[in-house]
Amino acid sequence: MENKIEGDQPADTGGIQLQTRRAWLADAVELLSSMRFAISLLSLIAIASVIGTVLVQNEPMPNYVNKFGPFWFEIYSKLGLYAVYSAWWFLLIMTFLVISTSLCVIRNAPKMIKDMRSWRDNVREQSLRNFHHRSEWQSSNGRGKVTEQILAHLARVGYRFKLVEKQGATLIAAKQGAANKWGYIFAHSAIVIICVGGLLDSELPIRFQKWFMGKVAYEGAGLISQIPEQHRLSLANPTFRGNAMIPEGASSSTAILPQADGVLIQDLPFTIKLKKFTIDFYSTGMPKLFASDVEVTDHETGKSFASTIKVNEPLIYKGISIYQSSFDDGGSRLRVKSYPMQGADNGTTELSGIVKESTPLPLREDDGSTIEWVEFKLYNVENMARNGSDVRAVNPNQTLNEKFTADLDKHLGSAAKNANNKDFKNVGPSLQYKLRDKTGQAREFHNYMQPVEINGDYMILAGTRDSPGDAFRYLRIPADDEDSIKDWMRLRAAVQNPEMRAQAVTRFAENALKRNQSSGAKKSDLWATSAKISLEAFAGDDKLSGLNAISKLLEKVPQAEQEKVAQGFIKVLNGTMWELWMVAREKEGLPTFELDEKHARFLQLAIGALSDATFYGAPVYLQLTGFDEVKASVLQVTRSPGKNVVYLGSLFLVIGVFSMFYIRERRLWVWIKDNDLGAHALMALSSQRKTLDFEKEFEQLKLHLQQLSTQAGPESQAAQAEQAAQAASADAPRNAE
Repeated sequence: MENKIEGDQPADTGGIQLQTRRAWLADAVELLSSMRFAISLLSLIAIASVIGTVLVQNEPMPNYVNKFGPFWFEIYSKLGLYAVYSAWWFLLIMTFLVISTSLCVIRNAPKMIKDMRSWRDNVREQSLRNFHHRSEWQSSNGRGKVTEQILAHLARVGYRFKLVEKQGATLIAAKQGAANKWGYIFAHSAIVIICVGGLLDSELPIRFQKWFMGKVAYEGAGLISQIPEQHRLSLANPTFRGNAMIPEGASSSTAILPQADGVLIQDLPFTIKLKKFTIDFYSTGMPKLFASDVEVTDHETGKSFASTIKVNEPLIYKGISIYQSSFDDGGSRLRVKSYPMQGADNGTTELSGIVKESTPLPLREDDGSTIEWVEFKLYNVENMARNGSDVRAVNPNQTLNEKFTADLDKHLGSAAKNANNKDFKNVGPSLQYKLRDKTGQAREFHNYMQPVEINGDYMILAGTRDSPGDAFRYLRIPADDEDSIKDWMRLRAAVQNPEMRAQAVTRFAENALKRNQSSGAKKSDLWATSAKISLEAFAGDDKLSGLNAISKLLEKVPQAEQEKVAQGFIKVLNGTMWELWMVAREKEGLPTFELDEKHARFLQLAIGALSDATFYGAPVYLQLTGFDEVKASVLQVTRSPGKNVVYLGSLFLVIGVFSMFYIRERRLWVWIKDNDLGAHALMALSSQRKTLDFEKEFEQLKLHLQQLSTQAGPESQAAQAEQAAQAASADAPRNAE
């Protein structure tokens, strides 16, 4: 049996739930539009900007793998740190900042506008007495006269005012600088406008097309015209920033948009043809000016026009800006001679290549190794002191005794001298290429065409690096009498030839006996043995050779005798290498040299370079012998509708900051009422910022209003004069009596 109280009604739970939802929504809006939330977002944006500044953005992914390693590369990749400003979380922060600032403006702007229009004339006399900046004074003039005088002065100093009659008194409500609040509105609106402009020019529209319209990045290679539609962006794409590399005489109607996982192709409403690319240089060889003479053909009308695009002087057509970004090689044709860097063979091979293409590696056609022609530069301005670092100095496996190394530097002229000096020179044309084996592993090389003078010696620079993120290390090969690499290559091959080494050892022993005016088989065998040991050690094997091998031999010598033995090895090695060089020249039917300072210096540098060549890491050396240069212009093609929006936001920001800092709002109230002595005035002044200028303004305003309101008007002055005259005439008979 149920007990039921009469008159009870079920609870209205729906209303409570509605109130709860409204309270939750109000709290959410309060949080989003709060100052603490906006400051938190700005702090995150500042941190992201620091990351984007410190970490180089939009580099090839292999560079990041080499720099951070596979583990951290994956973590940073997931966080989008390689393209911070287009990362999803950065765009999300920007979106929330727009929402937060917009809500703040929506909530507060009406209140501010209402306050600017308000005169705040609902004050009372007692409330004015509570102001810190207030003043009271008595005037013999009537209330109307005092009011008139005060209003006249306020008008002169730029105050706007309103008169209100209340409680038998006159209230003057005045204000100045109310436009100060427009500063807050403009400044906050500027943040919204700039962020919206930034989002319009970001990758957000492209991301939307990838998410919802099936667009995907293209990872392959081939002709642009044959790339499928899902990899291309239409002419209706609202915003993009891409590049177009156009060789001289060629044309392009597309732009390439780099993506993390490939590229997107942006179709353009016109075709750009590069008629001529012009580049001027300073005397040092540094680029001074480069410009592109182009012809633009509109696809819709078929009309063409010519234009010149320079740095900071873009071509703007149909809302698309074309900037001169840089320049590149457009497929220069190269003529190269290949020298073997391993074994006793000294034969050369002539080959040719085209920049950006590949060629089978000479002597290794059977194993699938290729040469990738990366870049050709006609002019190179290099810091020779920096780029000429000795490869031995950066080899992690080197274990040369420091004292022995210093001794070798003194005798052989090490390339490591003056490595910290700055010495900029134009060193002429250069060739950059990669040697890629059948497993896909590549090593990069950078060779100069002409000998370069370094510390008085002419050297041929051959650079190498293991990965694109590393700096090139340069092998310094001395130039021979013909300013070529032939003699050094001839000596390199002879070092690896056992028969020629044996001939050199025999000659050295015979000449040593003659120089020392000694004889005997025992003495001859001693010189031959020393020469053979030093030369065989220098030739070495796949694991150890060059000066490192000789250093290993010295480790077996007692430390007290190492310096003396090292000097002996140097003399024997120099003498044996000289004989080996002469044997190599005789074998090719070339004349030999008399030992002089010039050729002795060449030999010393050659020995150092042969030792360094152990770390060069290439089966061949490619020397550039000729070229047919083809220039290409790299143009940046952008459509940025947000640019004008950002300009508008910047204008708003300037107005807002100016208004906030240079316009001060002041509110003035004067309460005037009659009394037996005339009129009593009570003044109060208020401002948002209490500054020294405000204190000074208050004192001046108080003084001026008191002086003006206590002055007698013309009528009062006449009445006072008449009263004084009557008093004087009444006193005259008395004075006469």
